[in-house]
Amino acid sequence: MSNTALFQDKVVGDRMNRVDGRLKVTGAAQYSAEYQLPGLVHGALVGSTIAKGRITGIDTKAAERAPGVLAVITHLNSPKVPGFAAKSNPDEPPAIGQPLRVFYDERIYFNDQPIALVVADTLERARYAARLVKATYAPEEHRTNFEANKERGVLPTQAKRNPKSPQNDKDRGQKDGYQTAPVKLEAEYRHPSEMHNPMELQSIIAHWEAPDRLTVYDKVQAVKGTQRAFAKDWNLPEDNVKVVATFVGGAFGNGLHNWPHETAAIIGAKVTGKPVKLVLTREQMFTMVGYRPYTWQRIGIGATRDGKLVGITHESVGQTSSYEEFTESTLQQTRMMYACPNVSTRYRILGLDISTPIWMRGPGEATGAFALESALDELAHLLNMDPIELRLRNYADTDPDNGKPWSTKYLKELYQMGAERIGWSRRQLKPGSLREGDWLIGYGMGVGTFGANRGAAKVRAVLRQDGTVLLQSATTDIGPGTGTAMVQIAADALDMPTDQIRFELGNSTFPNAPSQGGSATVNTVGSAVLAACIDLKKKLQQLGGASFANVQPEQLTLTNGQLGLKANGGPRTAFADLCKANNGQDIEVTTEAKPGNERQQYSMYSFSIHFAEVRVHALTGEVRVTRLVSGADAGTIVNLKTAGSQMIGGAIGGIGMALHEGAVMDDRFGRYVTKDLADYHVPVHADAPPVEVFFVGKPDTIVDPLGTKGIGEIAIIGVAPAITNAIFNATGKRIRELPVTPDKVLLA
Repeated sequence: MSNTALFQDKVVGDRMNRVDGRLKVTGAAQYSAEYQLPGLVHGALVGSTIAKGRITGIDTKAAERAPGVLAVITHLNSPKVPGFAAKSNPDEPPAIGQPLRVFYDERIYFNDQPIALVVADTLERARYAARLVKATYAPEEHRTNFEANKERGVLPTQAKRNPKSPQNDKDRGQKDGYQTAPVKLEAEYRHPSEMHNPMELQSIIAHWEAPDRLTVYDKVQAVKGTQRAFAKDWNLPEDNVKVVATFVGGAFGNGLHNWPHETAAIIGAKVTGKPVKLVLTREQMFTMVGYRPYTWQRIGIGATRDGKLVGITHESVGQTSSYEEFTESTLQQTRMMYACPNVSTRYRILGLDISTPIWMRGPGEATGAFALESALDELAHLLNMDPIELRLRNYADTDPDNGKPWSTKYLKELYQMGAERIGWSRRQLKPGSLREGDWLIGYGMGVGTFGANRGAAKVRAVLRQDGTVLLQSATTDIGPGTGTAMVQIAADALDMPTDQIRFELGNSTFPNAPSQGGSATVNTVGSAVLAACIDLKKKLQQLGGASFANVQPEQLTLTNGQLGLKANGGPRTAFADLCKANNGQDIEVTTEAKPGNERQQYSMYSFSIHFAEVRVHALTGEVRVTRLVSGADAGTIVNLKTAGSQMIGGAIGGIGMALHEGAVMDDRFGRYVTKDLADYHVPVHADAPPVEVFFVGKPDTIVDPLGTKGIGEIAIIGVAPAITNAIFNATGKRIRELPVTPDKVLLA
């Protein structure tokens, strides 16, 4: 069945308003901390005040005597979590890959590690009592300074165990082949830790409905993954754990991991026998739920004098914790973006006495693109060549990393469309050539890419007797408008009005779906919606009898309460009659959709391009991004409005990466100085220029039958280097350490 045949009079591509928009703006949407359960009580966490060592004593008496306190839980009295396997030697740190086991023992691995949970009848009482808990420690020398310990980086364990791991050292062609090039440069780039700060704080309500039955209302991106994790922790059948995340107030990847505060709340509910609500403070969001890791990168790059790449060597060291290895794909874009005969990549991780990092929008690729796209711009300057021309001369018509053809790639179109929109022809090769008064004007660009991933998912589709269709799947929506996209896909597949279709998500009792992450939700769950709708039509076709025999599903329509043919004058059967034929029941199908072997044959990626216009004040070093143009080669665009919003959000995040965000550690104490939104800067309205978004809009039906490819990650990948490259074009000053603050501009 062709994509064209399926979507003739399609809703896909419309600028449809969000189906849950009214619920959100009126406050009717229930987020994880807003459920009201009988007997609900509140928890507050106490964090350690050292970065490494042991708890030698913990005084909870004053907290236990405080008004309304029901329990104070520490490692001394916490019930043991069955899934927290005992260590063979108590003096050894947890095994590689072992998440922090909250209240497990007296060991401290990072500053503000949860050491106690106070449960009380009100939030205020819980927080007051938490301040009464006092601990004493035997501190040990800690390491939190990345630069001082950079040389201690090691090859990740997964790479040591698996020779085919992408984290292994890799050479294509000659090792460090850039060194033979007539024109070459070497440069180091530094990317600080960036913290997850969505609007909704991390929160959970944990409720033991029975000794062996657990329900949690949790801010997560994976209800099925969370269900499996908690079932394993507590030695329960998966069906005995229910996870609800109907609405998620923003997430950039921190909801893809289960954190100590969640288990702490579950322990608190076990001890008190009551539902326990635990909401992290904004300060705790900086220490307990992951972050983009501090990363050092070094690039050596060389080319012929006419701009043909000879070689690239890209090295990276990324930060992780001492107790759990975290890795990401920092070097992937370097391996596959440009036609270069000699590419060497080397990746290491550095364990420090800090909490574990986690994926953050554009994980790895956004960090790696800052170095790669900056180095390309530097090389173009050495060659006295337009940065777009340099990229076009090294355009890869097939994936140079594996030799496979692209499923689709319209990056050349993005170059042209973006350059026209930003007014690239105004850009001068010589930096500092454009000026208005005290403001220097510059233009820069950067390219981004991310895998066009697809997994397996199931969707339940039900034609109800009232003539509406209900769809259910255990995916989540962290902000991009998942429910709206699924309704649009279903409306086209069923040839049915959107207001008669409802999509329910965010509940582990629904059919299986993966986490919302990695830009794969529409590709994965959307394909399952499409398949379920086709199966529902087929079932209706069978119930309709001979009148609909030998008819293709795409010829059927569900309108005006009837099953009919799109062709005028064909047979019609009322939904009520079809339900009667189904023993008076709603008509239901559950369908799974999953990819085939396409990935073995093709290289599948989304692509983006970002152009920035900046103004830099010559006297103060202030940088203002005055325009951003962001384009995406992301296949079929299901909803132009919500897809555009994703691109704008990514662009603003890229401004934060380039100019504002960066955690600052006081290494004397191993504690962050920037631990709230007063000291840790993020872009605000005054920092956000007009962002023009455009899409190529050509489907990629190799990735999935809808022709979609992900947008969420590529919206930010390449934005930061576009801005820093524009700063260089404006000033002639190359800044390789983010964020670019006025002092760096003045001192460069």
